[in-house]
Amino acid sequence: MQNKRVLVTGGAGFLGYHLAQNLPHRGIAFLACNDIAPFFKDEYPSDALLVNVDVRDAGAMYRLIHDNRIDIIIHCAAALPLWPRDEIMSTNIAGVRNTLTQAQKCGVERVIFISSTAVYGVPEKHPLYETDPVDGVGAYGESKIAGEEVCAEFRAQGMCVPVIRPKTFIGTARLGVFQILYDWVDSGKRIPIIGKGENLYQLLEVTDLIEAISLAASAPPELANDIFNVGAQRYEKVKLDVGALCDFAGNGSKVLPTPAPLVKGALAVFEFMKISPLYKWVYGTADKDSFVSTEKIEKKLGWKSNYSNQDALIGSHKWYLEHKEELKYAKAGVTHRVGWDQGILKFIKRWM
Repeated sequence: MQNKRVLVTGGAGFLGYHLAQNLPHRGIAFLACNDIAPFFKDEYPSDALLVNVDVRDAGAMYRLIHDNRIDIIIHCAAALPLWPRDEIMSTNIAGVRNTLTQAQKCGVERVIFISSTAVYGVPEKHPLYETDPVDGVGAYGESKIAGEEVCAEFRAQGMCVPVIRPKTFIGTARLGVFQILYDWVDSGKRIPIIGKGENLYQLLEVTDLIEAISLAASAPPELANDIFNVGAQRYEKVKLDVGALCDFAGNGSKVLPTPAPLVKGALAVFEFMKISPLYKWVYGTADKDSFVSTEKIEKKLGWKSNYSNQDALIGSHKWYLEHKEELKYAKAGVTHRVGWDQGILKFIKRWM
């Protein structure tokens, strides 16, 4: 990306924030970020352009891309699973199409679409390869599949549109559902895991994801113009990875296996009643193997991960410990950069 002019959509989000911190060190010439959410300007490079523009707004996106002579777009903008279904479908499908349409009009070199391994749903076989069937769970998974289909349309028209399918990624400043885990661990509670924790559940450290994005942005189009899984190359059974986080805390917190059918049934009821932040794809896959092959991105782009699941969890938890006092006064929300309302889980926590 040396000397390129880059636009990060969804720039106020967790990944957008980390890209804004990282990309200037990779020699880009200009950085712009857009989002419908407000920016915390002191967290971004002073010379970055920060604008509140909706990716569904054709005119505004055209002007943003054209007037700033953008070379590369990293499309992170997405409505997350806790959002209303119509917002998810609109943002994650129409927003992708509009961004690609305006990029095509402006002659953008390539658009990197950040998809998700949620497109695979809850499969029976592992590891998952990019050629495996897709079957998204809920509006978010469905919308990411549709977004990838839009990317394929523009790729067929000659555009370079790499698609990245990351596993759940964490790191410094990652909150959302993970703040619930960190809060319980910090409180020395038993940490309920769905099932026995014998399953393999792959995560991803956000800087390893950024390396994948950077490679997709800079590799020759004939290599980059493809779909790539990205996930940690080192991961253990859930009970071991979460157990390592508990051991790091050193306050008596420990893993508590639970009967999966009973807990899943209860969580489904809580979700229906809108009193739990845990949505179906989270609890539906929690006791299942969930890991992807990264063979393609390793061979085609030379990517490798630097962090294991345990490294990522502990590093993210350390950041939480350093900021937990200020987080007490933060308003709950539905993005990955703020804590989520624990709902009924805060009452269950008392018994752990």
